[in-house]
Amino acid sequence: MKQTWIINYLLQSRKSDHPLIIGIDGLSRSGKTTFVHQIENELIQKNVRYHTFHIDDHIVERCKRYNTGKGAWIEYYFLQWDIEWLTNHFFLLMKERTVLTLPYYDNLKDVQKLQTVDLAEIELIIVEGVFLQREEWRDFFDRVLFLDCPREKRFARENERVQTELEKFQTRYWKAEEFYMTKVKPIEKADFTIRT
Repeated sequence: MKQTWIINYLLQSRKSDHPLIIGIDGLSRSGKTTFVHQIENELIQKNVRYHTFHIDDHIVERCKRYNTGKGAWIEYYFLQWDIEWLTNHFFLLMKERTVLTLPYYDNLKDVQKLQTVDLAEIELIIVEGVFLQREEWRDFFDRVLFLDCPREKRFARENERVQTELEKFQTRYWKAEEFYMTKVKPIEKADFTIRT
């Protein structure tokens, strides 16, 4: 199983008392969450203390990322998260702090709620999400895995109702993904690329 080999390699990369920070990057519906669950199962079997963050847990309220007057793809890529806040209060601190207080998004109420996360004794931190290798965040990771999956296959994984919103995919999601793939070049920057 490829996860076993990857986990063994990652654990050997840990060179300090600080937790090893791993990014699981990939475009929407590339299989990141499933892959993370497989890694977590391996870590449990190896008795490795870990914590997983899902970057989509930290998106901002809808009014900050929809109908802002900017292009839909710009809203998705640049406004979906408070990039500067997460840089300064999450990425900069997660290797040094044993406790973090972060805003978690409540989709039903469209609000962010602060929650405290205890990272004491954690050996490995997994951050899973899209666009993780953007310029502001890439250097905070010790290792990054990019899950590469063709657009057609990813789109087929969407439910039927969502698939009817083709224009939204074309103007919002796919345009942002194209920007990421051509400007940031995540496949080139990743330590490993895995086809899913």
